[in-house]
Amino acid sequence: MEEITEGVNNVHITAADAHKSNRIQVSNTKKPLFFYVNLAKRYMQQHDEVELSALGMAIATVVTIAEILKNNGLVIEKKITTSTVDVKDESRGRPIQKAKIEILLGKTEKFEELMAAAAEERDVGNGEEQN
Repeated sequence: MEEITEGVNNVHITAADAHKSNRIQVSNTKKPLFFYVNLAKRYMQQHDEVELSALGMAIATVVTIAEILKNNGLVIEKKITTSTVDVKDESRGRPIQKAKIEILLGKTEKFEELMAAAAEERDVGNGEEQN
């Protein structure tokens, strides 16, 4: 779990992503599920909302991430957009259509409180209990 947190801490947003600094593009092959869950929590601390985006088979992963965050009381769904996009198929040399989903999540009123409680639990679990 520490590697995931470390990876999240080392994420840098490139200039190409600057127009949507609160968007996470999810792949179901590149990173583990909880990498994206933790990244979304981090983005929510910096912004009031986060947009999860995925194509094709990664759509199920995005839905799972959104549900984990919702079930933990951290976010509410603000908007869900589905569409199809043309993606160039390297093997056939012609574009194919892929399903796309974008889920916009906003902070709940208890977001900060729940994140603080989770951080406190982590500190106590690591033997850093405060008296």
